[in-house]
Amino acid sequence: MTDAVRSVLALQAQEPAAPYLALWNRIDGFDATDLDRAFADGAIVKASLFRFTLHAVDADDIGWVRAAMQSRVRDAGYHDVLDDTGLTAERVDDLLDRLTTVMAEPHDSADIEGVLSELVPDVDDPPRLWSALRVVGGFRHAATADPWSFGRRPAFLPCTPADDDESAATAELVRRYLAAFGPATIADVSQFTILKRSALKEVVASMADVVAVAGPDGSQLLDVSGGEPRSDAELATLPPRLLGMWDSVLLAYADRSRVIPDEHRPHVVRRNGDVLPTVLVGGVVRGVWRASPDAIGIRALEPLDDATLEGLQDEARDLRRFLADREPDVFSRFERWWDRLPDGPTITIGT
Repeated sequence: MTDAVRSVLALQAQEPAAPYLALWNRIDGFDATDLDRAFADGAIVKASLFRFTLHAVDADDIGWVRAAMQSRVRDAGYHDVLDDTGLTAERVDDLLDRLTTVMAEPHDSADIEGVLSELVPDVDDPPRLWSALRVVGGFRHAATADPWSFGRRPAFLPCTPADDDESAATAELVRRYLAAFGPATIADVSQFTILKRSALKEVVASMADVVAVAGPDGSQLLDVSGGEPRSDAELATLPPRLLGMWDSVLLAYADRSRVIPDEHRPHVVRRNGDVLPTVLVGGVVRGVWRASPDAIGIRALEPLDDATLEGLQDEARDLRRFLADREPDVFSRFERWWDRLPDGPTITIGT
């Protein structure tokens, strides 16, 4: 399980079901209870990481990931919030130590803000202090609720301190990103992480195991040494997939036309940042889908041939079996976007 998560660096986890759908797409015979156990045991952790959004990562990776993100934590002003409250670095470290002791069991935000009111009585805005501490100090979401391990009112536990060297951690991030999504560009790595391109270029220049490779139309990409990109012929034979919301591959590139044709992007990536459940054909988005207790509905953004629809039928039946005892209408609270899609019939599959 942890190897699968590591192979894609991190799984988007804003919606509790999202990492489960991501692994269902990537592991033959995936058993959701395996991920339940990994979250409960802390082998895989969910925290605000890349782009300060929720991701699930191997617990052994949390320290260096947080170290690699420290420059952006500073740029985003989280340390400024602590400065504004009059907390010195020493007081912050002491406060984090005391919180770690208090939070031996999961605490929700309201509980933690109450604790902060007692620990730092001279601070008049505990919610603002907590919003900064949970990024600067590093706290993970605690697994507390069914059906997908996490509920909509999160509780928190402390993370491993980020004591890794920032440059070395950034190099590891580049290496792991390219292993998961390469060949790619500095702009792509920056898009996925929000790290500055200048900082990434400096680190890449010192990495002997990252090499330049030729991309389409003579462009230059980066890859890890020995990386073998899939050929166009291999991509053409990929089976169709039903990806969940915010799948990492849809967010991994600055040039999203590699996965989402430009004409489809406004329908797939909403203005508020939501990334819809998508139909992937040959590694490229060709439609979107929604689930109901009885079927999977597809809105094709371009024609789908009979062979593709047959493959999607099998995929949809598997997906309905996977969802049956957890959330048959997964992502249904986002269905307001369905009526805003281009006109066209809904193709019903998986019945």
